[in-house]
Amino acid sequence: MAAKASKTNEPTGTEAAEGGRPRLLLMDGHSMAYRAFFALPVENFTTAGGQPTNAVYGFASMLANTLRDERPSHFAVAFDVSRKTWRSEEFPEYKATRSKTPDEFKGQVELIGELLDTMSVPRFAVDGFEADDVIATLATQAEAEGFEVSIVTGDRDSFQLVSDAVTVLYPTKGVSELTRFTPEKVLEKYGLSAQQYPDFAALRGDPSDNLPGIPGVGEKTAAKWINQFGSFAELVERVEEVKGKAGQNLRDHLESVKLNRRLTEMVRDVELSTGPAGLVRAAYDRLALASFLERLEIRNQGLRDRLLAADPGAESAEEAPPAAGAEVEGEVLATGEVAAWLAEHGGRTLGVAVVDSWSRGSGRVAEIALATDEGPAAWIDPAELDEADERAFAAWIADAGRHKVIHDAKSVMRVFAEHGWSVGGVTMDTALAAYLVKPGRRSFALDALSVEYLGRELATAAASDGQLAFGADEQAEADALMGQARTVLDLGSAFEARLKDVGAAGLLADVELPTSAMLAGLERAGIAADRGWLERMEQQFAAAVQQAVQEAHLAAGREFNLGSPKQLQEVLFGELGLPKTKKTKTGYTTDADALAWLAAQTENELPVIMLRHREQSKLRSTVEGLIKCITADGRIHTTFNQTVAATGRLSSTDPNLQNIPVRTDEGRAIRRGFVVGEGYESLMTADYSQIELRVMAHLSEDEGLIEAFTSGEDLHTTVASQVFGVAKSEVDPEMRRKIKAMSYGLAYGLSAFGLSQQLNIMPDEARRLMDTFFERFGGVRDYLQRVVEEARATGYTETMLGRRRYLPDLNSDNRQRREMAERMALNAPIQGTAADIVKIAMLRVAEALRAQELSSRMLLQVHDEIVLEIAPGEREKVEELVRREMAGAVQLRAPLDVSVGVGGDWESAAH
Repeated sequence: MAAKASKTNEPTGTEAAEGGRPRLLLMDGHSMAYRAFFALPVENFTTAGGQPTNAVYGFASMLANTLRDERPSHFAVAFDVSRKTWRSEEFPEYKATRSKTPDEFKGQVELIGELLDTMSVPRFAVDGFEADDVIATLATQAEAEGFEVSIVTGDRDSFQLVSDAVTVLYPTKGVSELTRFTPEKVLEKYGLSAQQYPDFAALRGDPSDNLPGIPGVGEKTAAKWINQFGSFAELVERVEEVKGKAGQNLRDHLESVKLNRRLTEMVRDVELSTGPAGLVRAAYDRLALASFLERLEIRNQGLRDRLLAADPGAESAEEAPPAAGAEVEGEVLATGEVAAWLAEHGGRTLGVAVVDSWSRGSGRVAEIALATDEGPAAWIDPAELDEADERAFAAWIADAGRHKVIHDAKSVMRVFAEHGWSVGGVTMDTALAAYLVKPGRRSFALDALSVEYLGRELATAAASDGQLAFGADEQAEADALMGQARTVLDLGSAFEARLKDVGAAGLLADVELPTSAMLAGLERAGIAADRGWLERMEQQFAAAVQQAVQEAHLAAGREFNLGSPKQLQEVLFGELGLPKTKKTKTGYTTDADALAWLAAQTENELPVIMLRHREQSKLRSTVEGLIKCITADGRIHTTFNQTVAATGRLSSTDPNLQNIPVRTDEGRAIRRGFVVGEGYESLMTADYSQIELRVMAHLSEDEGLIEAFTSGEDLHTTVASQVFGVAKSEVDPEMRRKIKAMSYGLAYGLSAFGLSQQLNIMPDEARRLMDTFFERFGGVRDYLQRVVEEARATGYTETMLGRRRYLPDLNSDNRQRREMAERMALNAPIQGTAADIVKIAMLRVAEALRAQELSSRMLLQVHDEIVLEIAPGEREKVEELVRREMAGAVQLRAPLDVSVGVGGDWESAAH
């Protein structure tokens, strides 16, 4: 987004400043923020909490590039206060036709103000005046004081300020390209001098400001008149000399044109708190800047680097001592020194930082750093450990009585296991702690947490993801990793108090930390895969995709790219003339919902073919991904994520096992590719029956719903009989389907409209269905109302175990964001409690397997299902154990019910 020079050969800002004159940069904050907003799609720049940031991001990028290119010695940004100014007082219709400010833009100007504050940039906003007037005042003063002045603005009226000392940088493409308007450029563009520009603008009018023009008079005529008469004042004086219809129109609208001229003229004597000399650029508050960017989840390292590179205090910042608590007295331990160091310092709580070498293909630890809270730290190269050192380290890292603080302990456990080292005594995982304190954030990188909670940055040798970058000087790497270990330790102390404040200390100690250790074992074990079966599935899906392509071409009457929305739009709505779907920026939508609607509305087969093509393509992609993930041991080792879902549910990546459909024949066929491994007898699956609804019954304490669960009959049939007022024997499949969809929908915050879409019924019918349900099950209605009201008052929801989800948008003035937060408030306690129960159940099962010294093991957790690998002769013991431990995970008013299945592959083990 660098500022571009115009086609003229005027010097750049840097060249112009080489004479030693002070250089002032002025910026119209509102103008550039608004342009930045429309330059970047808001859907791509939104925080996890729903705060749009596209204007902030675009403004920051433009700002960084402009500071880099202009190198100002002085800088300020001016903002409008409101639309009520001296211009609106004189002309009430001034800017009255401007469209309403988009909801997504509201609040971003204030955020841009925060950004500027972290960069120590003076801001001006004066009641009764526009930002242009402030800029005109400062530019006029600065020119008189010998400054070179650059003005960044999207308002062409600023061209009247252009002179040999004043240049306007005007955006010509979003905020990414700024054209330099010098006196020569203004003359080239308009055929007028900069001083004549307001005369020209008055005649031309300005629709954006609601300043009327003269009928039949465009820019060419306006410029011709100003050149002919020399000035607007002279034109008015000799208005009778203007011939023709245009001249008559000028005379007829002369008073409005005179008003235009007064309003277009910028005020150059606004009373300000300081003049240009007081706008010297100052050093950033770099920690506040980093914290601000992290809070808005702006993590583009290139943007951060460009902003920091423009810090006028960068040199002094580099020379400044580290923030308090960041220093360590570190030493690189040589062979034979590790055991002695651990004997001296290993009895206290240590921070642990690790660099693994997975990226090098070895899956081994490359470096280890340990740090104490009093300064001493150590760096260890595992490859240099002698037998005594390795024995001492292995004993220390496994000792549950020796406390450790680690960031992302699960990853450390998994890579240590490659050395045969087990990890015990982890009392704090700073990534998990940060997640429990702020579950909605997207990143838990160590460097960001350090800035936010400790007010200091990690050593520069650390990469942006909090891990150490290879290739730096060895001593610098060692120092940085030891500093990282100390940061982890200090963060642990900071989070102890915060976890107590949010009531999550027990959740970390009793649930999340044990779950982390358990998941490390599951990841390492993996699950066996039948490569041949999966390859045949991939070929089958590939053939189905190709068949769909051929059928689509036949249905369309020509060949086209099925993956091109534009070409598909041309075929569907242009050539075939199908009904138009929802209008978008790029035409009419062709998403799955739109295709399904077209299939229902018309008899044309193309929408149905397209849906099948997309489904088969997705299945093929899923299977291709699975095949690529099969490792040398013939197993697939997924990675479980504890800090992704704000509700506490686990997810998986590489591969994403939750992406495999379970309700289709194709999805079930894919599951047949997950098989029992060598040395084991079978796979076992176990999950809870209707756990979300049981949790909802427990939390709502609705006696009718609890009775429906405890009756031993089919829940949805029982509920349907009560809602529809018929005998259970008279409940038909459609009634049951509606009740099932609504019951689960309530647990997930589904609205009446959402239910109508799901059931393909009218919204009024869906509303009546929900009202009837609530009449019968009033406890559920009262609970759902209560949970939103309480969350609106406190700002968060809680699960049975005290897991919080913060929802600040419950009080948003943006209806869409508020309603989204209300849906989250409805489902978070239910989904979160269900997630907590599943984790507790897994921990109980794992402990019971250890206690009974069984060889069977857990392999996977997907949704609410646990998959185990059963050793020969252990099936009955394991099934009894699993049913007992899962059913006893927590006590609910609607008791937990566990289903179990066994088979040679994942699908065969379904129940």
